[in-house]
Order: sequence, then structure tokens, then C-alpha cells
Amino acid sequence: MLVPSLLMLAGFVVLIKGADLFVDGAARLAQGMNVSPMAIGLTVVAFGTSAPELFVNISAATSGSTDISLGNVLGSNIANVLLILGISALIRPLTVSRGTVWKAIPFSLLAAVMLWVLASDVYIDGAVAAAISRSDGLVLLGYFVIFVAYSAAIAAPVAGLPEVIPVPPDEAVRVALKMTIGFCGLLFGGRWIVDSAVELGEFLDVAQSVLGLTVVALGTSLPELATSVMAARRGDVEIAVGNVVGSNIFNVFFILGVSAILRPLPFNPAANVDMGVMMAASVTLFIFMFTGRVRIMDRWEGTWVLLIYLLYIAYLLYPLFSNGFPMGSAG
Repeated sequence: MLVPSLLMLAGFVVLIKGADLFVDGAARLAQGMNVSPMAIGLTVVAFGTSAPELFVNISAATSGSTDISLGNVLGSNIANVLLILGISALIRPLTVSRGTVWKAIPFSLLAAVMLWVLASDVYIDGAVAAAISRSDGLVLLGYFVIFVAYSAAIAAPVAGLPEVIPVPPDEAVRVALKMTIGFCGLLFGGRWIVDSAVELGEFLDVAQSVLGLTVVALGTSLPELATSVMAARRGDVEIAVGNVVGSNIFNVFFILGVSAILRPLPFNPAANVDMGVMMAASVTLFIFMFTGRVRIMDRWEGTWVLLIYLLYIAYLLYPLFSNGFPMGSAG
């Protein structure tokens, strides 16, 4: 297992450097255009850091590993809020704009609720089995189009703001090159980590659903983690929060929409627990905007969400350890 371990280590190095370049380019882009950092976080950064989830889900859907497709999105969205924002808040309290609190975060919650509705064929329609069908995938993509239009609207210049000097052409090329290199680092670094983590998971004989919710979800969330942590360290907290919220919206509406169109995704009712945790995470984030200091996620709140995440992971892994962790299925 030496090669997967070394590949994972290399992935971390490439991923973190890629995140540094990508966030620096995104922040410069926000400064050089009449676009808010929040809008950049919701769109460009969120899409770039969601690329690993997209490619993993396409691969999983086409190969028939649908448990990984759904588990990857659910686990990634849970990790985004509870793990990534928790760590980011420990680095620097996250001050969030009023628009983020009343528009972006509720949109993320809407994505979670709509996914639950589309996956509740048994409870709502009385069907024998539940699945996210191709038509459901088209509905999710429809919501994605609405989200893109919404992001374009909040990115429009706002009356009363001072004029912003555009990025000079020569600087624009450097910014574009920096973001491109950073994006490639995020993509390849995340992919290496996921591939090596999947191989290690198979060696331990872990079920696909648990693998998708834990190892794969954490692996594909590493770009969001690296990007948000770098943004928090630089003081670009709006990019840190916008990256997480935008990524959650992308994951549900776009990535699951594409995955379901490629292959309908059967939904195990047991996953309702994970769906509930995902919705509860969005609600918790919204509530934290009004507890303590208004529109600020403090360090103590970051500590709380990290503890909740650790309890959730313990809940997922407890059956494995209680039954005696199976080892040596490969080799």
C-alpha cells in the first residue's frame, strides 16, 4: 500500500498549492472587476473546487457505482459546512454579508430540501422503490440554471459603489494563467487523493455507501477545504463562505443532475439520515448567523460544528468497528 500512500501525499501538495494560486487569482479578479468577492466565490471558485465531485460522479454513474455517486454528494455537502467552515472559523471568525445570510444560504437549504423531495418516491408517491430518475435530473439542472441567473444578478454592478479600475490586459492574462494552473492543481491533486483513498478503502473491504459518504466525500471536498482555509488565512472570508455555499448548490443541482441523467440513482431509505444531516447543517449555519455576534461565525461556533461532524463520522463507522473491522480482502 506504499504507492497509494505516496500518491495521496503528492495529491495533498499539489492540491494545497493549486488552491493558493486559484484563490489568489479569484481575489484579484474580484478586485479588478465590478464584481463582489461573494459572487466570485459562488460561481468561479465553487465550480472549480467542485470539479473532483463532478468527475468522480460521472465515473461512478457510468460504471454503475450509484451508491458512490449519491454518497459522494451527500457526504461532501455535510463536510463542506460542518468540517470546512468549522476549520475556517477556527482560523478566522467568518463575517458574512446580509445578502449571503438571506439569499445564498437559504438557496443552499433549498437544494437540500428539493433533493429530499425528489428522492422521496416511497413516502410521497407510495412507490415500491425510490430513485432520482432522469426526469428528476432535468429538474435539478433546471434549478441550476436559475441559480446561475441569480448569481449573475448579484454580480451586477451596484449603484453607489465607487468605480473599480478594470484589470489591465497584461495583468488579466497573468490572472487567467494563475487561475488555470491553480484549477489544474485542484483537479489533479483531488483526483490523485480520491483514487488512492478508494484503493485503500477497497483493501479494508468498506461498503460503497460508507465509502462514498466518508473517504470519497472527504477526498473530493479537499479542494473546498484547501480553498476556504487559504481564503480565511488571507482574510477573504466572503470567498471562503461563498465557496462552500456555492459548492453545495453545484453539487446537488448540477453534479447530481448530470449523474441522474447518465444513470438513474436508486435511493436507499437508510440514506434519509444522511439527507437529514445535510439539511440540518444548512439550518445550523443559518441559525449561527444570529447567535452571538450577528452575521459572524465565531470560533466557538466552528468548534461546535466540528464536534457534530466527528459524531456523524463516528455514527457511520461504528458498525464497522463493532462488528470487527474486516481486513485483508485484497492481497
